[in-house]
Amino acid sequence: MNLLAHFHLAWPDEGLVTGGLEGDYVKGLLRGRLPESLERGIKLHRAIDAYTDSHPLLLQLRRELPPGLRRYSGILIDLCFDHYLSQHWSRFATLPLADFNREVYRILLSQQDGLSEGARTMVARLVEHDILGLYQEWETVLATAARIGQRFRRHNPFLDLERTLSPAKGALEQAFLEFYPHLEAFCRDSIRRL
Repeated sequence: MNLLAHFHLAWPDEGLVTGGLEGDYVKGLLRGRLPESLERGIKLHRAIDAYTDSHPLLLQLRRELPPGLRRYSGILIDLCFDHYLSQHWSRFATLPLADFNREVYRILLSQQDGLSEGARTMVARLVEHDILGLYQEWETVLATAARIGQRFRRHNPFLDLERTLSPAKGALEQAFLEFYPHLEAFCRDSIRRL
């Protein structure tokens, strides 16, 4: 899952929401050095990623992607699922998306002093460009993937993504709609055990 989904699944607990971002930056064992609420959020983030990566629906979806993209399926599915969550937001939330995004930005800004440098940089980018709001547009998936692809050493496999991924949009959307309620149930149960 990408950022919007992590924030949504952690909502409304501010520590879990903040950990939903920090989970991309803190690696290794959690040893109680961070505030408990932030560590809980990082644990939830990791649990979401592990559940998603091993779920049969997602394993099947990866096999159905065009062969040249399968190696990068985790990245692409995460980005696409934030797009589809934006598109189908009212199925999964009562707070309007724009209001939700503003509240997430408020939480992250209020907690940024306790975040890692990488997470603080991301908070600034999220707020400045309203990145969560941009995921309503398919072009954001393509542009974000292209930027990620620039980091690869050999070549950028996402330069022609519109042509190669667009035929899979229907399968991606259907997989999201089928999978996300399972993920929500998993998160509700996981939060009780954190």
